[in-house]
Amino acid sequence: MSKCLFKLVSALMICTLLLSGCWSSREIEEQSVYVGMALDIANKSERDKHLEAQGGITAVDSLITATLQIVPIKSVKGNQSKEEGGVKKYLNDSETGDSIFEILRKYALKRDRAVIGHHLKVFVISTELLEKIDISTLLDFMLRDNDIRPSCMVFLARSKAADVLETNQPDEIPAFYIRNMTLNKYRNNEIMNGVILTNLDQYIESRQSFVLQNIATYKGESEFAGAGIIKGATGKWIGNLTQEDVSSLSWVRGEGNGGLLKAVDDNNKIIIYEIKSLKTKVIPKVDGDRMTFQVNINSEGRLIENWDNRVDVSKIDAQMRMEEIFEERLNTMIQNLMNKLQKEYKAEVAGFGERLKITHPKVWQKVKKDWDEVFSDADVNVNIKLKITDYGSSAE
Repeated sequence: MSKCLFKLVSALMICTLLLSGCWSSREIEEQSVYVGMALDIANKSERDKHLEAQGGITAVDSLITATLQIVPIKSVKGNQSKEEGGVKKYLNDSETGDSIFEILRKYALKRDRAVIGHHLKVFVISTELLEKIDISTLLDFMLRDNDIRPSCMVFLARSKAADVLETNQPDEIPAFYIRNMTLNKYRNNEIMNGVILTNLDQYIESRQSFVLQNIATYKGESEFAGAGIIKGATGKWIGNLTQEDVSSLSWVRGEGNGGLLKAVDDNNKIIIYEIKSLKTKVIPKVDGDRMTFQVNINSEGRLIENWDNRVDVSKIDAQMRMEEIFEERLNTMIQNLMNKLQKEYKAEVAGFGERLKITHPKVWQKVKKDWDEVFSDADVNVNIKLKITDYGSSAE
């Protein structure tokens, strides 16, 4: 063996020894990892009342009930609950208190290992709780803790938030399932782009209003159902947008590269437009104290469904009329959305402020503190151009 080859082999052997592994590693099965968290108005259980009477927990005026979804199931020995067809792969465990950090540390009193949040996927807050406590207070610990990833998605629940972390499918882990549901955005524009903790930190710091997707539940099934509005000045929940409003918001923001637009034709029959492409441009105009936003929406799509057999959709004039109907329908939807944002809630969540900040930075500096009120008095003009590029295969 040559001298150079000997040196190379020796160096490789030394490197192998150095790569033997992490001395402080712990197997995932030996840890209590929570992947979902839900916050609700405090509701002391019979267990809490019983322990409090024995001095086992501090008798305080509790504010919050936090529910953690813990996986894997091996880390929750003896707490497996059977469902029809199998065993749950997760455990939902609730604790009550007046501090998120305090609640999390309570788990050390009853578990053989502490819970860790390195893999937290979804965070759900009930609107009832968010109506009483501002979101900056509720999320203060979450935003400070280095163990929790900033990519965690945040949602709202109009009913009990803990119910969102339940499922009637024993093979599913709700936190993972909900996170994956957001990937269907390309098929339905009633699904919002996921809002993560990093986004919320920006919203809170700038004191701007924003929306979070609502999740509705029924007997272990969850689905997206509109959105909730968080007022920038107070950080509290002030009201809801319907699924149609969320769809309109997607059009205004230019985020609807998928989904559909439903209307009825001149014969009161259903027609549906499938979005294939979408471009939205918002142009702010400032004239003294008067502010106007020109919203230009251009889209191409397919006439994917037509319930009116009397109309020959292959004819140009029929397609042009349907384009007009779709444009009128979308304009009505957007006007309804603007009326809610400007008159009912006085909260700008459509991104107009960001466009003003880019095009008129000096004006933005003057109005940003009272932006919701300023926007409420602004004019919003919408110009819509939808183009039907094809009408699918013909049955004739």
